[in-house]
Amino acid sequence: MLRPVFLLLLLLNVTDVISQEKEHLVKSIYFGGGNYYIDEFQVQEVKDFVQEIPNVQHYVITVHSHTDNIGGAAYNEWLSEMRSNAAIQILEDLSIDRSMIEIKDFGQFNPVYDNDTYIGRLKNRRVDIIFWPITL
Repeated sequence: MLRPVFLLLLLLNVTDVISQEKEHLVKSIYFGGGNYYIDEFQVQEVKDFVQEIPNVQHYVITVHSHTDNIGGAAYNEWLSEMRSNAAIQILEDLSIDRSMIEIKDFGQFNPVYDNDTYIGRLKNRRVDIIFWPITL
């Protein structure tokens, strides 16, 4: 069963849940406020996404973790780190070597969406897993 926050994001037709651009691939994972738990639905989405990437070893993976601006900066930094670790655990469960993964925990800083709105805060509570092709 999907939690209300994810139902709202689905109703909003969030287009960045899975996006593909010319130079990189992105999979976003969304969280409830103050939470770093990844539900089984999103875990499976990440696994499916990664398994569709041919030659995943030809990518550098960056994990960008974000929070909204609710709570203090130190708490949000910790929460951002916990979200990154949860996402990385999924990748490691898929036999992706930890040395292929770079981490950037933004916490409440560098928001993509407006933290002055409820919807913006929902969208900022996320981890973006970005696959950058290694050019030879």
